[in-house]
Amino acid sequence: MEIVIALAFSAAVLFGADRLLLWLERRGHVHWRRTGRRRDLSQEPTARLDTMLSEHARR
Repeated sequence: MEIVIALAFSAAVLFGADRLLLWLERRGHVHWRRTGRRRDLSQEPTARLDTMLSEHARR
């Protein structure tokens, strides 16, 4: 019986957090589920990891 109560409580907390984030999204504070990305990350400049960590780049 305790597991049922724990699962119900977890579901209620998750539902409440989702509703809170949707409310904050409507007010413009966060991007949660309803709005898409502001920018296309594939168009952002990229750098290779090995060039960022090389000794030559640090000097």
